[in-house]
Amino acid sequence: MGLKIWKFQAFYSTGWIQEVNKYVDLFLVLSISYYCFLLQEEFEEYAEKAKTLPETTTNENKLILYGLFKQATVGPVNTSRPGMFNMRERYKWDAWKAVEGKSKEEAMSDYITKVKQLLEEAAASS
Repeated sequence: MGLKIWKFQAFYSTGWIQEVNKYVDLFLVLSISYYCFLLQEEFEEYAEKAKTLPETTTNENKLILYGLFKQATVGPVNTSRPGMFNMRERYKWDAWKAVEGKSKEEAMSDYITKVKQLLEEAAASS
C-alpha cells in the first residue's frame, strides 16, 4: 500500500497534473470567449431583427427591449433620471434601471429571447 502512495506522490510531484490543469484552464477561457463571441453575433443579429417588429408591439415590450439593449451595450445606468416633464425619456431610463443588476451576457441573452418571442407572436397573429 505504501508503495502505491509513494508512486502517486512521485507522479504528482513531476508537475504533469499541474500542466494538464493549465491546459484545462486555457480551454475553459477559450470556450467562454468563443461563447461570448457567438452571443455577441446573435445579439447583433436580433438587434437588427427587432427593427422589423410590427407597429403593434406594445410600449411595455419596447421598453423591456430598450432596457435590455442598453444594459447589454452600455452597462449599468450612468445618467441621472430625467425630470417629470420628459416622460418618454423617464420611462426609458426606468426600463434600463429595472435590469441594472444583469450582466452583459445575461442582458444579451434575455434580449434575444424577448425578440424571438415577439417575432413568434407577430407571425402567429398574421
